Amino acid sequence: MEQVKLYDTTLRDGMGGQGMSLSVGEKLKVVKALDKLGIQFIEAGFPSSNPKEAELFELLSNLELRQATIVAFGMTRRRDRKAEDDEALAVLVTSFAPAVCLVGKSWRLHLEKVTRVSDEENLAMIADSIGFCREEGKRPVFDAEHFFDGYRDDAAYALECVRAAAEAGAENVTLWATNGGSLPGFVAEATAAVVADLGGVAEIGIHTHNDAECAVANSLAAVGAGARLVQGCINGYGERCGNANLASILPALQLKMGFAVVSEEQLASLTPTSHYLDDLCNMTPNPDRAYVGRNAFAHKAGMHAAGVAADASTFEHFDPARVGNERDILASELSGKATIRSQAERAGLQLDESAATGAVERLKEREHRGYHYEAAQASFELLLRREAGVYEPLFELESFRVTTEKREGGAVETEATIKVVVDGERYVEVAEGNGPVNALDTALRAAIGARHPHLREIELTNYKVRILDEAHGTGAVTRVLLDSTDGEHEWGTIGVSENIIEASWEALVDSLAYAFQPRGAGAPAE
Repeated sequence: MEQVKLYDTTLRDGMGGQGMSLSVGEKLKVVKALDKLGIQFIEAGFPSSNPKEAELFELLSNLELRQATIVAFGMTRRRDRKAEDDEALAVLVTSFAPAVCLVGKSWRLHLEKVTRVSDEENLAMIADSIGFCREEGKRPVFDAEHFFDGYRDDAAYALECVRAAAEAGAENVTLWATNGGSLPGFVAEATAAVVADLGGVAEIGIHTHNDAECAVANSLAAVGAGARLVQGCINGYGERCGNANLASILPALQLKMGFAVVSEEQLASLTPTSHYLDDLCNMTPNPDRAYVGRNAFAHKAGMHAAGVAADASTFEHFDPARVGNERDILASELSGKATIRSQAERAGLQLDESAATGAVERLKEREHRGYHYEAAQASFELLLRREAGVYEPLFELESFRVTTEKREGGAVETEATIKVVVDGERYVEVAEGNGPVNALDTALRAAIGARHPHLREIELTNYKVRILDEAHGTGAVTRVLLDSTDGEHEWGTIGVSENIIEASWEALVDSLAYAFQPRGAGAPAE
């Protein structure tokens, strides 16, 4: 099968979305997840645009990836200097990234209003910059910004711009629908013109935005017209209405259009990867999202459920397991048993019929209350252990109390008192912290550390709070997600409550209780 490559720009273009902000550590997790999924190119941003980006590129330089190529992003040279004298280009070619992506203009309106250069100078800026990066040993990608608007305005000049990049040595020329207002028919027509004009000199790519709700359709139309690289973001992150959603494009390319994109095993990890990235970005997964949403293969009782029971193809366009999703018959108490058993087996647990049924019902009840286990597999394993009757409690809680005092002109002081019973012995511990969760964590470790010293080594690496019902204001139900590590493995836990301290306590206890459970192979890796 002919290959189409995917190019994810979550760490650069995706960060333009409202509320999107990731730490360096979280960005590394995004890279690892995308690489594991099989994404061929990962755009990491401009290497030194700010201290966070500089640190990210330094860490990425030592990161071993399975297959993904890291891309550094920048712009063509400035209008008043040579490419070899441009400081920004120098940063790109001296970075470790083997590929560089340069964005340049292809619409005369931008030459007049933004860059204020002549047609000829713009073409020179493109060719000089691509040629310089190629000479310095980089794999150049040229992003033709506003290409479709430029093609609509002056097709001949827009084609000159992409031809200049291709002839200067660009490995790929990607056509941008930057304003997101073009429709599939026009995108296909313009893409076909570029494919015909370049005649195999360079690979053609497509980059679309979703302002007209056509980003996925436009990307697929471009591929149909000859593009062989698709830029976008898993889950469609990005400014305004977002970028093209690679979580929809990937299965459409592979399962609908017959292109080779990733392995079947990688495709089957699409749904958990999509949900995992939502949680990293502190976004609520859209249950109605195509392919990977919780409702994508959900059926209510009645004709649909009966049809699916007889033959799933009557109401499903393909087997959801191929993208790592699952069918849900909402009115059936049997829904999800196979998945429950599969996850139990991966944790080394055996569930009988009664335990499997109980786990399904318990899961549904907790999800209704706001629990979400995609990024909290440790808490989910504890749920299964309780249903299987093999959960070993770490301690018995007698009580805890947290006090926070703020004095005028002074610092905020927080103190936690914990009373627990560990292995039959009562412990009372008091600890101070820079906040209630930190104080509780410190006090709890002190209480259990004497009996279980290895738990002192557990570190909390992330703490996220999400409001689940914003209409209730400060009385809303909150969800707390914690990430923890013992230095070798990472795991996530969850707590849900109307009281943020209680939700944090639940996630904290699960974190330590998970590490306490006996298991032959240790905690699973992230």
